Amino acid sequence: MLPDAPDGAAITAMRARELGRKSVVVGDRVNLVGDVSGADGALARIVRIAERRSVLRRTADDDENTAEGRLERVVVANADQLVIVSALADPPPRTGFIDRCLVAAYDAGIEPLLCLTKADLAGPEQVVGYYTELELPYVLVRPDSDLNALRALLAGRVSVLVGHSGVGKSTLVNRLVPEALRAVGVVSAIGRGRHTSTSAVALRLPRTPDADGDPGWIVDTPGIRSFGLAHVSAESLLHGFPDLVEGTVDCPPNCPHTPDEAECALDAWVTAGKADQRRLASYRRLLASRAGDVDPRDPERNPGDPLAGSS
Repeated sequence: MLPDAPDGAAITAMRARELGRKSVVVGDRVNLVGDVSGADGALARIVRIAERRSVLRRTADDDENTAEGRLERVVVANADQLVIVSALADPPPRTGFIDRCLVAAYDAGIEPLLCLTKADLAGPEQVVGYYTELELPYVLVRPDSDLNALRALLAGRVSVLVGHSGVGKSTLVNRLVPEALRAVGVVSAIGRGRHTSTSAVALRLPRTPDADGDPGWIVDTPGIRSFGLAHVSAESLLHGFPDLVEGTVDCPPNCPHTPDEAECALDAWVTAGKADQRRLASYRRLLASRAGDVDPRDPERNPGDPLAGSS
């Protein structure tokens, strides 16, 4: 909190000319000069952007040779946690999309948390089972949930929420921060939600009477169809699948880990029961997508999806 600003005041600021083309994104820590009182009509200037301790990025495509793949977007800076919001039904979960988010989280050095909504419509067993080897933390949300478990996992952190449109992310944000008034859409007959959030916004979580300390911040992001990974190196892509990493120890040098590589040790690793075949299929599908061998218009669909099928 700035010393000259009243508690909770919103300060309007613009980027100073001397910053040049350097962009300011949600989550940035900045230095301000000018009128920081928060009064009506007051305007400050952003004169310095502090070094970012984490940067969550995505691209529109997986292939860096395409215009969409070269267009890298910073989703949020300085986040501690990536909350992947997925409905258990209506629309069905897409583990391919979740896998992509996990890769992006590990690449950015932030912790992932799986938030499964609409738990009143379906059970979490198949989705949770898919990530058993990762010991991925998760929380279930129902319409009548008190959200205490989720609040405890958000406390003291800056958490960015990502998810497909229609999974209930905006509804969840409004329950966490009632004054947020994020627009809520509906899911269409073909299972696609409307893109109700149009920009990323940081929201301070309210304090609760039964909790001490910092309640944390959440960053709500627009609903997205895919999470392009052109900015992630092939080596880092593998580290998004920690259950497969040890299986590559016996691979030949510079092994591409593709299905046509006869000496790739990952097939034997899976056959021995040390990893799920669906996880290997998902990893190889991401490799194929980077090479332009998968339809980029629907990159989140994954042959390993336990509930949604392979189409």
